[in-house]
Amino acid sequence: MQANDVRVLKGAAVPTLLVGLAAIVVAAILAGLPGAYGAMIGLAVVVVFFTVGLVAVAYAGRVSPMMMMTAAVISYLVKVLLLMVLLKTFETATAFEPRAFGWAAIIGTVVWTAGEMRGFMKLKLLYADPDVKVPGSDGA
Repeated sequence: MQANDVRVLKGAAVPTLLVGLAAIVVAAILAGLPGAYGAMIGLAVVVVFFTVGLVAVAYAGRVSPMMMMTAAVISYLVKVLLLMVLLKTFETATAFEPRAFGWAAIIGTVVWTAGEMRGFMKLKLLYADPDVKVPGSDGA
């Protein structure tokens, strides 16, 4: 990973972990130990899914911009599908509180996405190359 990618990762992971810890505490207060377990599992799912997605997109970005967009779309689709499967699978779980899992996953996803957007905006990367010469123009 490049330094920019690490900065974005930290900018998304740190707030997510802080809000996730708060969600674990709230879930523990409201639903006891099973609530805390559910929130921990939800937070872990978000952190793992989004970290893997960011690493995949960063790696694909070194290959080509087209590959980067493909990796971003595919990783998003995979994350959504896997999260839906996990939510449906854990719907009737008894070892932990499924609602705490769901809320922690939703809150973690929102915070991670906001942190990632903030991280990318702070990078101030150019999306166009200002020094590119247009073919066929002689500077006239």
